[in-house]
Amino acid sequence: MGLSVVIITKNEEGNLGRCLDSVAFADEIIVVDSHSTDRTLEIAAAHDARICTTDWHGYGPAKRLGVDQATQEWVLSIDADEVVTPELAAEIEAIVASGDARNGFIIKRRTNFLGRWICHCGWYPDPVLRLFRRSKGNVNEAVVHEAVEVEGEVGRLDGELLHYSYPTMELYLAKSNIYTTLGAQEAFRRGRRARWYDLVFRPIASFITHYLVRQGFRDGIEGLIISVMSSAAVFTKYVKLRHLGRSRRQEQAD
Repeated sequence: MGLSVVIITKNEEGNLGRCLDSVAFADEIIVVDSHSTDRTLEIAAAHDARICTTDWHGYGPAKRLGVDQATQEWVLSIDADEVVTPELAAEIEAIVASGDARNGFIIKRRTNFLGRWICHCGWYPDPVLRLFRRSKGNVNEAVVHEAVEVEGEVGRLDGELLHYSYPTMELYLAKSNIYTTLGAQEAFRRGRRARWYDLVFRPIASFITHYLVRQGFRDGIEGLIISVMSSAAVFTKYVKLRHLGRSRRQEQAD
């Protein structure tokens, strides 16, 4: 039994090298790239990764393509802005070598926001199922907020994934714009529609949840920023969802 690592990319030259260095212990590395125009492919090739190029159809479909390309029994799905710690790497190697009976493992993830490691706000331990047997699981088809679904018993690991997701506010806003658009589109596809109370109460509830219930205030100014911006993202998502609904009604009227 061996380990395949699957990573999806689009212009990740600032992150990919660090990520690939952390998974050098894997038996194979598969990079699913959506037409990067920077040095992403050059960096992937330098780390002997197998590159698969595809048009962008969402996070779930891209990761599923990578899993389909994998040849080893175990798959570790990570993002280009994530790093496997040495402690986590040792745990994964032990599981792959031992023939553990469980079919998947949940990993804690710690996110760095504007230079600070966030310990509250609902951002930690942020458990994510990322290690799984290829024969017993896969990534679902969700365009955004995709997840690994596994048959059978799932365990938990002690090691952490380090998530270098938001080094600057500009990048946070750019990603938020993408996620809110995809989130609105996914909600619309499922038949959801935005009402006035979604625009009023959901953002308020988001701030209270992040800052008070999940103790974002303990993360200092960064915790306050996260709580406010999370509230704004909820508002933006429902504004976009409302616009999709109005556009559909206009099309039907025409």
